[in-house]
Amino acid sequence: MTKLSVNINKIATLRNSRGGNVPNLVQVAKDVQDFGANGITIHPRPDERHIRYQDAYDLKPVVTTEYNIEGNPIQKFTDLVLDIKPTQVTLVPDGEDVLTSNAGWNTIKHQSYLKEVVAEFKNAGIRTSIFIETDLKLIEGAAKTGVDRIELYTEDFAKEFEKGNKEAVKPYIEAAVLAHELGLGINAGHDLNLDNIEFFKNNIPNLAEVSIGHALISESIYLGIENVVNMYLHRLQ
Repeated sequence: MTKLSVNINKIATLRNSRGGNVPNLVQVAKDVQDFGANGITIHPRPDERHIRYQDAYDLKPVVTTEYNIEGNPIQKFTDLVLDIKPTQVTLVPDGEDVLTSNAGWNTIKHQSYLKEVVAEFKNAGIRTSIFIETDLKLIEGAAKTGVDRIELYTEDFAKEFEKGNKEAVKPYIEAAVLAHELGLGINAGHDLNLDNIEFFKNNIPNLAEVSIGHALISESIYLGIENVVNMYLHRLQ
């Protein structure tokens, strides 16, 4: 079975937009795990526009499944991860000005740097993963960094699948096959949703874990709204 790690960044975005502590991020993490999720993912950014660095500490004692912290390994992020020691750290090369992660690592250009970062986290007993695109040379480069896993950046697949192009999964299959041959675990994430996740999972060999946030939270709002509206109406009768 492929594990589901739920990215709760959007819960933090909603909380921050109003101030206070509604919705309660820690309680959501507890509930998501009680509902059967296999892990919790957060992606703190330097401006703390959704997940705050303090959130990462507050979540540590309540995440009883797998705790995955994503981010660009600037010093502040690295210090945070080494202090918390989550199950997994996923290295993402996003700049401070990007709205959401929009590219994977160039594991050839940045190989020396990634080797150092990966070694530091692994020495602390933290499983490491690199956010990456499907270029096979970059997959080979990832293996040379000593990383445990890669996370396939799936935006291109999701966009093409929505258009009806199921052939778009082929580069991901090839990347996964090579990664497995090189001894790498395989994660995936970005724009995976209820419409495309089953097809993707059924076609990607050895897919260990998917990390899903924006789509899952958006789908939850829509699919759950009828129940909540009726609960209000019942109380107003």
